[in-house]
Amino acid sequence: MENLILLHGALGSAATLAPLKNELEANYRIYTLDFSGHGGKPLPESPFAMPLFAQNILQLMEQEQLERAHIFGYSMGGYAALYFALQYPERVKSIFTLATKFAWSAEAAEKEGKMLNPEKIQEKVPHFAQTLAQRHAPQRWQDVMLKTAEMMRHLGDSPALTASLLAQIQVPVLVAVGDRDNMVTPEETIWTYRQLANASLLVLPDTRHPLEAVSPGILAQTIRQFLAPKNVTIS
Repeated sequence: MENLILLHGALGSAATLAPLKNELEANYRIYTLDFSGHGGKPLPESPFAMPLFAQNILQLMEQEQLERAHIFGYSMGGYAALYFALQYPERVKSIFTLATKFAWSAEAAEKEGKMLNPEKIQEKVPHFAQTLAQRHAPQRWQDVMLKTAEMMRHLGDSPALTASLLAQIQVPVLVAVGDRDNMVTPEETIWTYRQLANASLLVLPDTRHPLEAVSPGILAQTIRQFLAPKNVTIS
């Protein structure tokens, strides 16, 4: 069986990928992880950043003795997957990104950062705050959110994936986005698709940004289709 790593998004955890994992584990050896500071892992003294998350992926692969693996990354997880492929191309067989934001600028970071205000979240969306508290305990979800906003500001000032860097990625990549995603535009996804050397593009109909809005069964079937032998690189 092929190795498949599932990567969660910002403010997420490995647990958020459990429904998808359940759909896929009959077909692949599935691995998940909590990025540093997520899912109860200790908050790093350093900022959240792609080099840190790439090291998390590498540590998982070393721990599980995985020479190579396919990677599915939701939202921030997709960004981390592509960054990881730049650093360790020999460890990646293919990448599937879903709802990953690629168009980072100071304006985009400011817009997204305004939505990551712990006090406003607690006041206006208390159920979400409670979910985050449970997801990241014993860490304070407020600290996770503030570090995420800081990471976005840094990406706005200095994106980790530029056109020239994306062009260096040679593994098969499927970039997917929902047509109703309020955070990621089809335009930026298409732009990314055009920069990649070996890419496919998928726009999911009637689909919003949250992973919970996507049917795990449909997503799993799409992943299986992408990972069919015709899309697998030769070892």
